[in-house]
Amino acid sequence: MTAKGSKGVIEEKDMESVEAEFVNMKQSSARTIEGGHIEMQQVGALSVDGERIEVTQGATGILRGNDVNLNQSISAVTAGDKTTLNLSFSPLVVSRGESISNKSAIGVMAAMNIKAENSASVFMIANKVKGNVTTLFDWRGALALGAAIGGVLGLFSIFRRR
Repeated sequence: MTAKGSKGVIEEKDMESVEAEFVNMKQSSARTIEGGHIEMQQVGALSVDGERIEVTQGATGILRGNDVNLNQSISAVTAGDKTTLNLSFSPLVVSRGESISNKSAIGVMAAMNIKAENSASVFMIANKVKGNVTTLFDWRGALALGAAIGGVLGLFSIFRRR
């Protein structure tokens, strides 16, 4: 099922794709969602692309937008100009401007500025980081990990040539 229009309110439906200026989805699923302002509550989607995206208790594969807000949600890849995660999980968060994380778990977070409160991450790449955050690797640890991985790959390439 495909929906197109200027305004879309979808509840308890399985959709192939949704395109509208304003999308409001509740307890539904969709393969792709595109729009200006997208609000999702308990929605599963493979790809979401919009200007302003708000996800509450949802799961997405790829999430792209200017202003992205995740609340108690999971997203494999989250990208935007400004990203906000609240009690959420995302293995990869990329933001052109600011990224805010509150009690969330992140694999790799890259942004110009990061504000984090009681969050955890594996890697954080930023110009400025503020708040209480636990990272698995600091810059020295990341450098040592890169050198170790490079050494192991170099060793394997020597053995593979013989």
